[in-house]
Amino acid sequence: MVSPTPIPMPETALTITGLTVAYGSVPVVATVSARFPKGSMTAVIGPNGAGKSTLLKAALGLIPAVTGDVRAFGQPVAKAMPRIAYVPQRAAVDWEFPARVIDVVQMGLYRKTGLLRRMTPGLKAQAMACLTRLGMQDFADRQIGALSGGQQQRVFLARALAQEADLMILDEPFAGVDAATESTIISVLHGLRSEGKTVIAVHHDLSTVPAYFDRVLLMNRRVIAEGATQSTFRRTLVAEAYGNTLLTAIPA
Repeated sequence: MVSPTPIPMPETALTITGLTVAYGSVPVVATVSARFPKGSMTAVIGPNGAGKSTLLKAALGLIPAVTGDVRAFGQPVAKAMPRIAYVPQRAAVDWEFPARVIDVVQMGLYRKTGLLRRMTPGLKAQAMACLTRLGMQDFADRQIGALSGGQQQRVFLARALAQEADLMILDEPFAGVDAATESTIISVLHGLRSEGKTVIAVHHDLSTVPAYFDRVLLMNRRVIAEGATQSTFRRTLVAEAYGNTLLTAIPA
């Protein structure tokens, strides 16, 4: 009897296996396993306190995990960090730091220059190109703290673009931004996906999930569901995560 030909699995940008994070004796992320295929765009959704941001920070080694294993492109995350860009929540950033917009973007190039090397004209042009992609080229010499929330978010995304990473991880990239900024950011992220990059974002606006993301990780301390948006973003599963009545705007 001839064995059936195995169906090839898509290559994985990030694999999380059995990750548990606790504050004191209280687990805030409980034995979470998830995989994020290359070239996909995943929304990490769940109610406040579900552990979404904690999951991503622990996956990147920014906070300690109790148990679990995390691999990026088949390697331990620490070895794969040059291929990963992380955009934190705006609330976690010290916006009083005296830096110009262009200086912040150039920070994304330090892996190429080293901390003590000067920026070459080519690298400066690369940083400016990243600002232009976000529509922020006219703000290059402004102090970062003088910008609006939406403008600051664009600059941090430009910094991430400068890293030329294969995996982009964003923590609430649309929180507190105006409609024009949200439209610009999602256009850039979709462009990255079309280039074969992988995008993972903590997201709160359930109404935009189907339009923005092709995959969903739905969690509330544990994984409720994970997979393609069409099959995972369903009323019963969302209600299980959020603990509320079924949402008529979400497909059954």
